[in-house]
Amino acid sequence: MNPAIVGMIAFALTFGAALLGMWSRTFLSEHHLSAESKDTVQVGIGLTAMMTALVLGLTTASAKSSFDAMDSAVKKAAIDVLAFDRVLARYGSETDEIRKGLQRIIGGRLEMIWPQGSFKPADLNPMSGVGAEAERFAAAIYDLKPQDDSQRALKSRALDLSEGLLQSRWLMFAAIQPAVRVPFLVILLFWLTITFASFGVFAPRNAVVFTVLFVCALSVSLAVFLVLEMDTPFDGLLRVSLDPMRYAYAHLNQ
Repeated sequence: MNPAIVGMIAFALTFGAALLGMWSRTFLSEHHLSAESKDTVQVGIGLTAMMTALVLGLTTASAKSSFDAMDSAVKKAAIDVLAFDRVLARYGSETDEIRKGLQRIIGGRLEMIWPQGSFKPADLNPMSGVGAEAERFAAAIYDLKPQDDSQRALKSRALDLSEGLLQSRWLMFAAIQPAVRVPFLVILLFWLTITFASFGVFAPRNAVVFTVLFVCALSVSLAVFLVLEMDTPFDGLLRVSLDPMRYAYAHLNQ
């Protein structure tokens, strides 16, 4: 789902429903707009608005938590990459080709997940070309022949770090699968639409009311937009920062 398109749809539905409600008031008889009718509608819409606010708030918190978790995972991966490179450097000159391979793999992953100078979407497939190379790279560490206890300890540490980095690739699948499902989004937009329609039915026609309804519709549509943006942490306007991985890449093989 494109967050910008969904956000515009949400705005069109909510503000359009408010305008439609104001227009339909012309065709309603007086008993439909009586105080008793208004009170009943306010109770029902108040319940719907409360459910909408609760669900939207929980969804926003969940999306923010997921976004922060992915951001933390990227930072941890950057730390592990640097630690891995230093362990290989301490092992000895036998790991020079492995360290060059590590730098090449990290550079490839950066270009796939955070492509520069392009609006193409991130490639999160862990089994794509770079992912397959990472599997061969890990196998090269198993083939190292340590000569003393120090090298054996460093090889064991390198194996642990390499397996951790290989496993971190699968975290990207969490970004591929959206947390906000289409049925949920349809229901949420339905609740927002009927709520704004009821606002329009009983609202007076003046510039202040139009402005308030416009701002309210814009606010809820932006909330929907932000939730969907955080649901795609490697695409769109709100992306997980690449700075930790760029820093790690710049200091590899030194």
